[in-house]
Amino acid sequence: ITSIMNRVRNLKNKYRNEENITDEFNYTKISADTTDNSGTVNQIMMTTNSPEDWLCFLLKLEKKGVPQMDVSLLNRLIGRYSQAVTALPAEKYSQDESYARILVRFAELKALQDPEEARDQFHLARLNCKKFAFVHVAFAQFELSQENEKKCKQILQKAVECSAVPLELLETALQNLHLKKKQLLSDEEK
Repeated sequence: ITSIMNRVRNLKNKYRNEENITDEFNYTKISADTTDNSGTVNQIMMTTNSPEDWLCFLLKLEKKGVPQMDVSLLNRLIGRYSQAVTALPAEKYSQDESYARILVRFAELKALQDPEEARDQFHLARLNCKKFAFVHVAFAQFELSQENEKKCKQILQKAVECSAVPLELLETALQNLHLKKKQLLSDEEK
C-alpha cells in the first residue's frame, strides 16, 4: 500500500509540474520578459530547442551591452550559454554549426572570468565539434592569449590532421602564428 501511495503521490507531483510548465509557456506567449528573458528561454526549450534558435537568442542578448565591461551582463550571458549547452545534447548536434558556435562563444565568455574553466569548455567544444575549423582556431587563439604559443600551434596542427574544414582557415591561422601576429585571424578572415 505504501508503494502504491508513493507512486500516486509522484504521479500527482509530475502532473502538477507539467501543468505549471504549460501555464508558464502560455504566459510567456502573452508577455515578453525583457529583464531576464526567461519567457524566451522557456519557449525555445519547449518548442524547437534547436541550436539555431538558441544562437539567435543568445546573440540578441549579447547586443545589449559589452560583456567585457558589464559584469552583470557577462554573468547573465554565461548563465544563458550554460543553459543552452545543457539543453542541447552533443550526440544530436555535434555536426551542427550553430551548436559549435554556442560552445565556442561560451568558452570565450568563460575566459573573461576563469581561464581554466574556459580551457575545459574549449576542450569540450573541440571534442564534440572537431570538424569545424573555427572551433580549433578559437581554442588556439585562447592558448595564444594565455601565452602558450606551443599549445596554440599543436591545436592548429591537430585540426589539420583531423581534416577540420575549411582547411584555408587553419592554414591562415598557422601562417599568422608563424608571423608572430597576436590575432590568428583578422576580422575579414573570420
